[in-house]
Amino acid sequence: MGIPSETVSAEALETVDGVFRDQQAGGAAPSAVWGVFDRSGLVHTGAAGRLEGGAIPDADTAYRIASCTKSFAAATVLALRDEGLLGLDDPVTRFVPELAGVTLPSADSPVPTVRMLLTMSAGFPTDDPWADRQEAMSGEEFAALLRAGVSFDSVPGTRFAYSNLGYALVGQVVEAVTGRGFREVVRERFLGPLGLTGTAFEREHFEEHRVAAGARVIDGRWEYLPMTGPGVFSPIGGLFSTVTDLARWAGWLASAFDADGADEPGSPLSRASRRELQQPHRLIPPDMPHNVGHPAGYGFGLFVDHYAKFGPVVSHSGGYPGFSAHMRWSAARGVGVVAFENATFSRVPVTTTAAFDGLLGSLPEPKELAVWPEVRDAQRAVTALLRSWNDADAQRLFTPNVGLDMPFAQRRAALAAAIDKVGGLVDGETTDASSAAPSQLSWFVPGTVGRLRVHIQLTPELPPRVQSLRVEALAPAAAPALG
Repeated sequence: MGIPSETVSAEALETVDGVFRDQQAGGAAPSAVWGVFDRSGLVHTGAAGRLEGGAIPDADTAYRIASCTKSFAAATVLALRDEGLLGLDDPVTRFVPELAGVTLPSADSPVPTVRMLLTMSAGFPTDDPWADRQEAMSGEEFAALLRAGVSFDSVPGTRFAYSNLGYALVGQVVEAVTGRGFREVVRERFLGPLGLTGTAFEREHFEEHRVAAGARVIDGRWEYLPMTGPGVFSPIGGLFSTVTDLARWAGWLASAFDADGADEPGSPLSRASRRELQQPHRLIPPDMPHNVGHPAGYGFGLFVDHYAKFGPVVSHSGGYPGFSAHMRWSAARGVGVVAFENATFSRVPVTTTAAFDGLLGSLPEPKELAVWPEVRDAQRAVTALLRSWNDADAQRLFTPNVGLDMPFAQRRAALAAAIDKVGGLVDGETTDASSAAPSQLSWFVPGTVGRLRVHIQLTPELPPRVQSLRVEALAPAAAPALG
């Protein structure tokens, strides 16, 4: 289950609407649509502006989602991997023989692998301006391009560089393994089984009034652009989709982190592989434009940022001539935002991130930190020990290293000094502070003029034991931590 919709407050949804409406009112695009979702589906949708023919868009209006398509391409590769049809560390030349004659950047460079393609680390240069215009390239033209040679920015497997060429090659890998067209494979493996009826590679799939035309500003007026047809570069960004469908896709990916979940019968991709898509497999350096201020990495067809308070946040942007798209969700909370605009150089990813950050910050804190039951038992035992220390009880509670790291006599003295700083301990409820992992916990013990912050870590044994204890006096002045 996702977060129940009632926990996303009306005020938070109004704020989300305001962020997007302000963006659209500023002339960012002729139209915009957005949606808030959790693992159970859409919670809220909004729209602004009008389509070329004057219709008002809604959650079932199709826009090009551009590079958000890469998550579908990566999921397809993992599905084929799970069936034993390829290995992620297979060299690309096994599937794309035209690359066999390519000159690598150094004598000791490895041949790019499927994994390198998926993680944007095959060594190719960043290529958005060029690649965004190549979608309709034929297979024959692509083969000729590869035979003529490709350039490298770095030794394959050594650094991140956003590469559409790499994902065009991903499509070729899929076709070589299946003997079928990439678009057909995605349609049959994911779009059909997941009920994504509003998602397709072909403009003709949609009724005229149900699809947005892309636009750009010329002499202060919107000029609507022709649609490019599908081709060998479709894996980089060829899909059209709706807020309804893309929210369903993102929510399905996010549901892989639901602690109470299980693989659905007939699921097109296992929960384990969906989680694998959403892991940061390749570091994105802080000085790169794809880094938005958090520690960041690229997974398989998805970006992963680490928010200090909320943990992993998964996303991808899409930009095509005339279109901009973004999808973003919290892996832990399963709540996210998707949004589209139909304009070249629209900054909908920035707007979506701002809306998402505000939404995430508005969610209620979990009622209880997700830690092991043994951690709760240890919390109670440690709290009792702090109130009345007994070496025999400590010996039973802690692993031997605790006494070796700081002899109990020294620990008793340091603990007494910390308790004195908070004016002595008083009766009262302890309060959770944080947990970096299910095996750890920090909490507060009340004192007369302050409180103690206590932190424990348990061992990987069964049953686990307390291997670390830290106690800190927080008032009136912070005391040194007890190791």
